Amino acid sequence: MIKRIFDFIFSLLGIIILLPLFIIISLLVIFNSPGGIFYLQTRVGKNSKDFKLFKFRTMKIDSDKKGLLTIGNMDSRITRIGLWLRKYKLDELPQLFNVFLGDMSLVGPRPEVRKYVDLYSSEQKKVLSVKPGITDNASIEYADENELLSKQADPEKFYISKVMPAKLKINLEYISNQSVAEDFRIIIKTFLRIFRK
Repeated sequence: MIKRIFDFIFSLLGIIILLPLFIIISLLVIFNSPGGIFYLQTRVGKNSKDFKLFKFRTMKIDSDKKGLLTIGNMDSRITRIGLWLRKYKLDELPQLFNVFLGDMSLVGPRPEVRKYVDLYSSEQKKVLSVKPGITDNASIEYADENELLSKQADPEKFYISKVMPAKLKINLEYISNQSVAEDFRIIIKTFLRIFRK
């Protein structure tokens, strides 16, 4: 209950404070390439329930039909403004609405698509016992995931066999030791990581 109150208040404040930035980014997305402002993707949330995750659109229309993983920052499907939004994680800001609506938390395991969740072991599925988040320790640890995948002969195989299990292990450790203090620490680490870029 405390975490939900925390999420509700800070997501609402974030939406209000960042509204001018939302408008500017929306205009940049519209003028940079044909298509809508937002990209909605079905992800798996708490208790394995599907929900629509909001992002600013950073790729050309129907790019997800060519693969769910983004391979490197120079993926030809990414728009010019999309590169900039991704670099500073600004494309993730609309997920404040997901937090406000209760589908997500500010901090928690990043939500995955059903295709990969179906590959989880029974132990790994424990990450679905909590709400997914905008940021987590695994995201910080693998902040350069796209570049890492771009160097692999078979990016998806590498993701499934190496990256995904490693991230899930980190998330399971978070679930076992989660606290308000830990959430604040992760949020601060996330901002520091972004500002270093």
